[in-house]
This record gives sequence, structure tokens and C-alpha cells, in this order.
Amino acid sequence: MIEKSEIASLIYLLDDNDTEVVEHVTSKLLSFGNQLIPIIEENWSLLDSIVKQERVENLIKKIQSQSLESNLRSWVKSDERDLLEGLILINKLYQPEVNITEVNKMLDKIRLDVWLELRDDLTSFEKVKILNYIFYDIHKFKGNTEDYHNPKNSFIYNVLESKTGNPILMACVYSIVAQKLHIPIYGINLPQHFILGYVKPEIEKPHVKAKYNSPYTLKENAGKTAMFYINPFNKGLVFSRENVKSFLDQLKIEHNEYFYTTCSHVEILKRVVRNLIYAYEKQTNRTEVHQLDKMMDILNDVNND
Repeated sequence: MIEKSEIASLIYLLDDNDTEVVEHVTSKLLSFGNQLIPIIEENWSLLDSIVKQERVENLIKKIQSQSLESNLRSWVKSDERDLLEGLILINKLYQPEVNITEVNKMLDKIRLDVWLELRDDLTSFEKVKILNYIFYDIHKFKGNTEDYHNPKNSFIYNVLESKTGNPILMACVYSIVAQKLHIPIYGINLPQHFILGYVKPEIEKPHVKAKYNSPYTLKENAGKTAMFYINPFNKGLVFSRENVKSFLDQLKIEHNEYFYTTCSHVEILKRVVRNLIYAYEKQTNRTEVHQLDKMMDILNDVNND
């Protein structure tokens, strides 16, 4: 249990002239972790100097950064590596307060609209046609071609709110909604352009109707061969393996079965992080790049394989 009076005393010493005192106080405050932040907010009036305010702001950023890294490590070590949870962790870099509940509410609005149009006798192509109609005609999603490298295009909350994003986040939203409806659509880590693949279910079953707001765990489905492919950045355009082959030929990239099969959630998060590193480098935002480099190190851990 944190004593608020102790926190107040420590905050008071943050602008002490003795650097050793400031270092000791900062270290002590950092040890309290996330539970310190609401107490600091309650005691904001004690920050009666610019020095204190700057040091407290840096302190909060460091606590949030440590928490984010710790949670990402836990995600990597988990058995399921839920894609939505991973995307929420990336989003916390930009919006620390965002949570999975509010994101799920936004996703469920789309899911319900799709569910109302689905029938048991629909083919895979017909299901994609309905998904496309709900996404692009009803909810007005579109790829952000005008401000392609804006970091906001890589944060799921912003993509759901603005209805626009980059190829990988558009694909993530599309596939998560599909998976919540038991439609087997997963990510394909194609060079230069992230797409989706429609996978044939291992056991053919009639369509299972999803109940509104039911909890779902989005399992890993890496390494499955797709029946056909979908480009969510281009209004859900459907294309074949031969089209993917032609695309690779144009790029003069050697063919590899990896480019035709579904990828892991770790690989998806790596690509999201790489996109963000590039976006923040263009803005010369070294602070965010440094944070993202540490996140990439966690995702690159050999235990991910």
C-alpha cells in the first residue's frame, strides 16, 4: 500500500539542488510503477516549479514505457498471443489510456452489421462480398493514401475512429472482425504490401452464428495455405495465387512459400512496429524510435520462434 504522504514528500524533493538526492527520489518513485500515476495526478498542485513538472512528466513516461515493455514480454511468452491484445499494446505507445474494452465495442459494431447479413449457405466468396459491403459501403473504411506515413495509421483505435489506415492495420481490423464471426481470414506478410488470405477450415462446419458481445480469443493460425487472397487497402479486392506470383515477379523477389501462407501474430506486430519506426524517423522523433527499437528487440527474441 502506497502512503500518499510519502509520495508527496518525495515529489517535494524532485527539484532539490543535490543531484544525488534527485536520483534517489526518482529511483524510489519509479519503484512504485503504474500505481504511482493516479497519485501524482491527485497531487499535481504540489508541482510548484517547472523543474518538478518536467521531472514528473519524464517519470510518468518512463513508468509507462517500462509497463509497456513488461506487458509486451508477457504477450510474447503467452500461448495465444492474441492479435488484438498485441495491437492494443502498440497503441498504448500513442494513447496510454486506451483499453481493449472500448476497442472491442467499436469492432463489435462492425461485426454485428456483418452478422446480420450472413447466412449458413453462403460460399467463401459471398462472405467476403458481405464483409466488403459492410466495411467499405456502410462503415466507409478506406486506405489512407493522402497521408500514408502518418504514425496514426498504425494505431488500431485511431484506425477504427477515423475509418482510415495503412495496409496492415486495415488488414488487421478486417481479419479480426472476420475471425470473430468464425470466417477464416488471416494475415499474409507479403513484401511491400500486407494482405489477407482466406483459409479453408480444417473441419467443414455450417456457419456458427456469433452472439453480440460474446468474448472471442483470436488464436494463432500461422502457416496455413490460402484458397484466395484479399487486399483490404483496396476495398477488399479478391485475387489469386497467380496474382501474388506476378506481384513477386515484378518486385524481382525469389518465390517462397512463406509469401503464400498465413503469418504469425508476432510477425504482424513486427511489421506494425517497423512501419512506426519508419514513420517516426521521417519526423525525426528519436524518443519514439528508441521506444520502438526496444519493442522490436522484445519481438525479435529467439523464444518467439
